[in-house]
Amino acid sequence: MPEGYELVAAARAGDKEAFGALYAAIYTDLYKFAYYLLKNEEDAKDAVSDAVMDAYAGISKLRSEEAFKAWMFQILSAKCKRKLKEYATQGRNAPLEDAEDLAVSGKEESLELKSAFESLSDDERTIISMNVFGGYDSGEISKILKMNRNTVRSKQSRALSKLKALLGGR
Repeated sequence: MPEGYELVAAARAGDKEAFGALYAAIYTDLYKFAYYLLKNEEDAKDAVSDAVMDAYAGISKLRSEEAFKAWMFQILSAKCKRKLKEYATQGRNAPLEDAEDLAVSGKEESLELKSAFESLSDDERTIISMNVFGGYDSGEISKILKMNRNTVRSKQSRALSKLKALLGGR
């Protein structure tokens, strides 16, 4: 069994350090995923924190070591969707960060790309984020989001076409 799977097995058995190591290994991907969906640094951090607390509380119920990363993204996706629904019920869009706050992981984001990404639907942003930041293929995304695989592929294709058009065909 690879070392990562051994960490998951140890975390399932109650090893706090093993869970911490797993969390540290995927934090950046989790944060980027939440940030691009929620468009707000504090809300993204809160969503990741809530997801990690839920995962820690439920790690013993994880059925397979191989599923850890997908399971974490599934929990985080639910937290982000809940936050987006909260934005909608409050009659506002997700908050936009100031141009000065466009740094994620020390790299300055393109304002044009950020604007194009924000124009995508919630589902499209989720799918693109899971693919780009989580490294998931359409089959894995379909299982996590409980969507038909072909629906995921078509939404991903449409989203990429929209981004390309908005960015001038680059």
